[in-house]
Amino acid sequence: MTAPLLAFDTSTETMSIAVDGPRGRACWNGPGGALASAALLPQVQALLAQQGLVLGQLAAVAFGAGPGAFTGLRTACSVAQGLAHGVGIPVLPIDSMMIVAEDARTQGVPGTADEVGIVMDARMGELYAARYFWSGHGWTVSMPARLCRPAQLIEAWQARPPAMLAGTGAEIVRAALQPSHATVEVHDRAHALMELARRLLDAGAGVDAAAALPVYVRDKVAQTTAERQALCAPDASPR
Repeated sequence: MTAPLLAFDTSTETMSIAVDGPRGRACWNGPGGALASAALLPQVQALLAQQGLVLGQLAAVAFGAGPGAFTGLRTACSVAQGLAHGVGIPVLPIDSMMIVAEDARTQGVPGTADEVGIVMDARMGELYAARYFWSGHGWTVSMPARLCRPAQLIEAWQARPPAMLAGTGAEIVRAALQPSHATVEVHDRAHALMELARRLLDAGAGVDAAAALPVYVRDKVAQTTAERQALCAPDASPR
């Protein structure tokens, strides 16, 4: 019997929620961003009800830990902590960029049997970048998530580009890196999130609710006027 599991991610402009249990899997992807803080709990409750589950039946709560939007990460982490603490179950923090890699793999995209480079638009003229390798049983992090300018990422990856690029920022560097396989759009973020969460639960990777933390790669969430003007200058790094 499948242990009931709840997972959600609000690290991007798309809010994703999935519930796995005896009735199967239910996934929901919809508007996130500024709407996430108000919409997350009602959507969670609706999906649990659809699957005939209550919080006390869950084995764990998984959440997209980042990197990503600061407010979205705080929202997901605090909701996961509150729900898990209330019923005494563990929390599963999920690498939000790995969700994109997993989605590409479940789509059967060529190249995802090799190393995948995930590039997400971090705004402010910057990118979140990470690299993952699929072993056949799970993902290995070959380069942890970092924040960089497009030119910096191109310089770092040009000598050995990943077999495939994916993510909201992939097109920004694709022409320069020329990966073997095309970038892909995320097909079902909620399903990919649940696949990762299920593997972590099966591996016994849950943590106490109080120990669950977001992953912040950027420690600055706004630019000064001078910094914004510099990005618009003719010699500014391409976005």
